[in-house]
Amino acid sequence: MLTVEKQEKVIKICQELIQSKSYSGGEGEVVEKLKKIFNELGFDSFYVDEYGNIVGCIKGNKPGKKVLFDAHIDTVEVSDPSKWTVEPFAGEVKDGKVYGRGASDMKGALAAMICGAANFAEATGRNFAGEVYVAGVVHEECFEGVAARKISERVKPDYVVIGEASECNLKIGQRGRAEIVVETYGKPAHSANPQKGINAVYKASKLINRVREMEMTYDEELGHGILELVDIKSSPYPGASVVPDYCKITYDRRLLVGESKEGVLKPVLDLIEEMKKEDAEFDAKAFYAKGTEKCYTGEIISDERFFPAWRYSKEDDFVKNSYDSLIESGLNPIVTYYSFCTNGSHYAGEAGIKTIGFGPSKENLAHTIDEHIEIEQLVKATKGYEAISKALLK
Repeated sequence: MLTVEKQEKVIKICQELIQSKSYSGGEGEVVEKLKKIFNELGFDSFYVDEYGNIVGCIKGNKPGKKVLFDAHIDTVEVSDPSKWTVEPFAGEVKDGKVYGRGASDMKGALAAMICGAANFAEATGRNFAGEVYVAGVVHEECFEGVAARKISERVKPDYVVIGEASECNLKIGQRGRAEIVVETYGKPAHSANPQKGINAVYKASKLINRVREMEMTYDEELGHGILELVDIKSSPYPGASVVPDYCKITYDRRLLVGESKEGVLKPVLDLIEEMKKEDAEFDAKAFYAKGTEKCYTGEIISDERFFPAWRYSKEDDFVKNSYDSLIESGLNPIVTYYSFCTNGSHYAGEAGIKTIGFGPSKENLAHTIDEHIEIEQLVKATKGYEAISKALLK
């Protein structure tokens, strides 16, 4: 059990992080808070990179492996504070819960990581081989894994622990995510004489129906890949009395392990070529959406929206060791998979770094009105992060 003092510490840090508003691209205030927290808890060092990620480090007294705990510090916005029953950035404690934007996603996990790492250092007297890093990562809500690339380049961790909500269960994989854009092109005309034009929306509708007939990939552990239409726009808009000559369709593609950029896009491109042969008036192209975001440091993050899947086995040594240590600490985790995308898309999916997920709170509390984290979960996660440190640096 954590002492009362240690429980109060993790709750206080969670509150302080919530009180520092940090929408994507505006994480500077919470980074300044984290600098003070790392110093207060005896971290050996910390740095802030060009994207604005902050990474704290505790070193053992012998060389060894590096464990990186990853938590993003950006949050989605509070669209209407009047719908909340509490102030979204007060970090109020009520009914055994800490309330506020980011409590569950994922400032509670970050507080627990910081305290868990500090508790591990204290319990061992720093007599361990290796280094523990805790990262506060920017822009995850926009770009899962993109800002994390800077961290792995510099730290070069041997293991990564993703702190996204898992109800303190052990996650060993996730589906990835891609955003595919399909554009169809037509010919404008007055809608009183539509035969003189080519309606891009009608062409798009035929393609949409064919896409729905596509057979999706399948993984026994992660389930089916998904290709789901999430947005459609035509031009000109408003289009009174004009046959639209352009239509843009956006698809959310949920990825499975081993799927490549080229392989995922190819069936859509092949379908377009097939439809061009069937219809001389059909014209379309498909590509990955590209996002561009400005960091609070002024740096620009820009890349295609393709974030790979990843998966490890229950029998992998680092998974078994982490699981056994969690059991020894009094927790009772289930080994399962994330249903959503995380920074693990970079660490495991791109860089091939051994990665697990373990975090407090429930997945469905993220981005919600009256977002909160149960103090019981916060305490369990703090114990869990200490236990995982022990397992991976023994």
